[in-house]
Amino acid sequence: MKLVTIAGPPSSGKTAVTVKAIASLQQEGVQVGVVKFDSLSTQDQALYEKQGVPVTTGLSGNLCPDHFFVSNVCDCLSWGVQKGFDLLVIESAGLCNRCAPHIQGVLAVCVIDNLSGVDTPKKIGPMLKMADVVVITKGDIVSQAEREVFAYRVRQVNTNATIMNVNGLTGQGGHELGRLLVDAPETVDLAGKLLRFSMPAALCSYCLGQRKIGSDFQMGNVKKMAFP
Repeated sequence: MKLVTIAGPPSSGKTAVTVKAIASLQQEGVQVGVVKFDSLSTQDQALYEKQGVPVTTGLSGNLCPDHFFVSNVCDCLSWGVQKGFDLLVIESAGLCNRCAPHIQGVLAVCVIDNLSGVDTPKKIGPMLKMADVVVITKGDIVSQAEREVFAYRVRQVNTNATIMNVNGLTGQGGHELGRLLVDAPETVDLAGKLLRFSMPAALCSYCLGQRKIGSDFQMGNVKKMAFP
């Protein structure tokens, strides 16, 4: 089975472009399954079910979505193999820009939208910098010049990725994205595989449920600012 991870900031259009890409693959008889990760709630499962795509959802609740993802990704692979999928797409939650849910040897896709601002690519960490494919959405809302500048800024951050525009509403570009997904390398096992970058580090009193503010209540991995 082939495995793909799709990540991106909240509301960047991850589900919309994934549905369009899967629709083109279904026409070719490719059996696709989806695991959707989110934080508190999601209605995206209904969109996949409407398309006739087998989907399961995992909600991280009060845990970091990235850590929740990596703790369950092996089980996701096992579920896909059990179901007999040709391709399993794992869509992460809408993540903070520092997150890094990409795995070495597994096709990594980052979805980012034109409306986030031309400086946004420089603010995004491993999620964008270490992706194999960068999908830019909402290009129909901005001018051609803005699209070109945004794509140039993305290329400055990630010099090796395939950059493409996909319209999540009309499906333009969805077929091309589907071809890239189905050409992903096969993944037999994830045990012992490496993340492309380390997860954000945090183990402090607030991680453990502390709500009081102040130095007396802060323990563990605490980082302080330096003021002039």
